[in-house]
Amino acid sequence: MNLRPDLRQIYDWVPADSRVLDLGCGDGTLLAALKQKRVTGYGVDFDVNNVIASVGNDVNVIQADLEEGLMEFGDDAFDTIVLSQTIQAMKNTEAILIDMLRVAHEAIVTFPNFGYWQNRWQIFRGHMPVSETIPYQWYDTPNIHWCMLGDFEALCEKNRIRIAERKVMDGEKEIHFLPNLRGSLAFYRIARDRS
Repeated sequence: MNLRPDLRQIYDWVPADSRVLDLGCGDGTLLAALKQKRVTGYGVDFDVNNVIASVGNDVNVIQADLEEGLMEFGDDAFDTIVLSQTIQAMKNTEAILIDMLRVAHEAIVTFPNFGYWQNRWQIFRGHMPVSETIPYQWYDTPNIHWCMLGDFEALCEKNRIRIAERKVMDGEKEIHFLPNLRGSLAFYRIARDRS
């Protein structure tokens, strides 16, 4: 199995024999790989080309706009819900996080870390960042809500969302020292706070 490093981390966090909903599933690569773990999965994507590609990868997929919420899914319908490198493009970030944890027991959220040193350096030089995790120019980006680790964690605390695990990566390397400065991509496993 040859997954991108970010999808490999998500793959490793998803339990075998579970039910997974992948929001913004792209071409369905993650869900196709998760079949090796006997995962029952469904994808959601707005882009018709991604929906066609997912079907081509033998993935069950629904074409829908995540901005309209997840009302078509019942409470606790899934074990895990994935939102990979999509949250920064959502208009109503807070609402989607809350709705995700209604639909699934836990969520995996990944996003480009705007605090990454290379992003800061480009800003210092007078330009919006463009990188592997932020591949768009400022004028054609779908991204509207950039955040750093502390921003996401504060949003979770505000909404009583428990952070079960966090990893910060730069390419294939996990970053432990100064993760907000040295990590380009953040990974969070989150769940409802039961207290």
